Formats: sequence, C-alpha cells, structure tokens
Amino acid sequence: MTASAGSTADAFWTTTLRRWNAVCWVLFAVMAVGLAAIDRPGGSKYAALLLLGAVVVSYAVLYRFPANPVVRPHVYLSVLVVALGGLAYLRNNYAALFMVTLPHYWLFGRTPRASVVFLGLATAATLAASVLRHGWTVEFFTEILVSTVLVVAVGGLIGLWAHSVVGQSAERARLITELEETQARLAEAHQRQGAADERERLARDIHDTLAQGFASIIVLAEAARAGLGSEPARSAQQLRSIESTARENLAEARELVGSPQRPGQVAAGSVAQTLRRTLDRFAEDTGLTVDAELADLECDQQTRIALLRCTQESLANVRKHARASTVGVVLARQPDGVELEITDDGGGFVVAESSGFGLDGMRKRLAELGGRLTVTSSVGDGTRVLALMPLTAEAGEASA
Repeated sequence: MTASAGSTADAFWTTTLRRWNAVCWVLFAVMAVGLAAIDRPGGSKYAALLLLGAVVVSYAVLYRFPANPVVRPHVYLSVLVVALGGLAYLRNNYAALFMVTLPHYWLFGRTPRASVVFLGLATAATLAASVLRHGWTVEFFTEILVSTVLVVAVGGLIGLWAHSVVGQSAERARLITELEETQARLAEAHQRQGAADERERLARDIHDTLAQGFASIIVLAEAARAGLGSEPARSAQQLRSIESTARENLAEARELVGSPQRPGQVAAGSVAQTLRRTLDRFAEDTGLTVDAELADLECDQQTRIALLRCTQESLANVRKHARASTVGVVLARQPDGVELEITDDGGGFVVAESSGFGLDGMRKRLAELGGRLTVTSSVGDGTRVLALMPLTAEAGEASA
C-alpha cells in the first residue's frame, strides 16, 4: 500500500475513533457515577470500579499517545477483555459497556483476524463469567447467551463489512495515487520530449539556414582574399555574394525568432522560382555547372521550405565534400506528390558511414511532413539525393 492509500485508511479510522470516543467517555462517566453513587459499598463495587478504571486509563493512554499503533491497541483490547469478563462476573450491568466497545475490536484490531480473535475472547470471557455468576439456567440461555451471540454475530458481520469497505477504499486510493503519479510522469516525459523536439527543430533550422550561410560566407571570403591581387573582378563579385548571403542570414534569423507562416497555407509563387534563385547563387559562388529542370508547380509553405532546405543542404555538401564539376537538379510532379532529385559527379561516399547532422536532419524534416529521403552514393560514382513529398489537396489542385 502506498503512503497515500495508507493515510486514507488511517484517516477513516481516526474519524471513526473520534466519533466513538465521545460515546465511550460518556458511558465511562455514567458507569462510574452509577457504581459510586447508587451501589452499596462492598468489595464487588470497588472491584468493578477498579476494572472500569483500568479500561478508562488504558483507553486514555491509547488515545493520547498513539505512537505505537501495533502494541498499545492490543494491550488496550486485552485489558478490555479482562474488564468485561470481570464485570460480567461481578455485576449484571456490563452489557452497555460491551455494546459500546464492540466497534473497538475493529478499530484497534488493525486486521480482521486480530479483531475476530479479541472479539471472540471478549465474548467467551463474558459468557464464562455469566455462567460462573448465574449458573447454567434457562434464564441464562434465553436472555444472556442468545442475545450475546446475536449481538456479537451482527457486530462481527458489520466489522468485516467495514474492513472490506476500507480495504476497497484503500485500494482505490492506491490506484488513484498510482494513476496520478503515472500521469505526472507521463506529463513530465511529454514535456521533456517536447523540449527535446523543440531543441532538435531549432538545431535543424539553424543548421539549414544560419550555419549554411556562415559556411558559405567563409568559403567566399577565403576565395575573395586569395584572388584580390590576381582576379579583382572575381573577388568583387564574391564580396557582393558575401553581402547578399549575410543579408539572407539576417532575414532567416528574424524569421526563426518571429512568427512563421501557418503550416498548410499555400505560399505565393512556385517552389521552382525559389529553387532557381538558390541554384543561380550556388553556380555564381562556386563556378560549377548546374543543370536544372524545374517544373512550375505550387505547394504549401511547409513543403516548399522542406524542398528548399534539402536543396541547400545537398548543395552545401557538394561545395564542401564532393569535388564535383556538374550538379543536376530535377523538380517534377508525380502522381503521389512532388519529387526532387539532386545529383553530382563528385567523389561520392559510403552512405552507411555518414554521421553528419545534415542528412539526418533532411530525413526527419521530410518524415514530419509525410515524405521520405533516399540517398544513393558510392566512392568515385557521385551522389544522388531523392526527396519525395506528398502535396496537400489544395496545393495539388493549384499545381494541376
């Protein structure tokens, strides 16, 4: 049982105990007054007062100092059993105390087995004391034995039912606590996953935009510096490219921290125009031959951005690693979406051994939109990057 479930059961017992506590103290006071003021002086009177006092003291200690909930309740129940047996032997008015203290066996027994044992001992003690006082008579059988057995049987059934109800309540409390803890852990896991996804998205966007732009600026700056003396016109053109790339990076940075266009909205213009500007800039900066076949089609903003990022990443890899002379780019409409193919005649690489962030970022970006990326390459045979993206119905109708 969890701490919460245990505290629920303890709260039930505490509330019930407080209710019966008031009844018990009233009864103790009435019996004490009755024994002291009404009965005649004698040994039996003082013995009865002593037994009642022992019950009162043990009950008061139990109620005032409940620090040891295992030993002290059983001590009190033992005193109660002895006192009931003694009062049944000394007097006839023990029945009220027996009736009122009947729930105590269930309140302090803690377990059904202990409660039944102490209740059985109390019943046996009172019946045995009554037999010793009155003898085995018809009156004893009809008035004392039958009534006591009926009261104990009803009290036992009620006690067992109460224990069952409390057990079910504790189990429900335990299940509720576990459910709340599970929900809290799940919410925390979702929060951590959301934060991780957001960090990954930002890292991917920064890699695809700002990082690529800075890498391009570095390459252009190195080339411009190297050609300042021999090719001033070429260096001037590269400086203009640096300026243009820096402005684009600034615009990308503002877009990253601003409010992006809503996903699914059809963007103005075609993706072909966007890719054409990127390819022209790449050819101008690198001097490589770019063969482009770009179909004039419309697509939503998210798809347009994904295709643009794939193109930028592929061109950046060509610039940094491929040592190619020609790059081919084909954008075509397919029955199930739009297809972008980028090839180069560079040195190639082993795809399985690639550990860069760029290819993995492209795959995840396309997968988030329902697309897929296929990279084919081998050493000495160039590289082929194939991106297939589905189109929304609105963009598909506009493209058709």
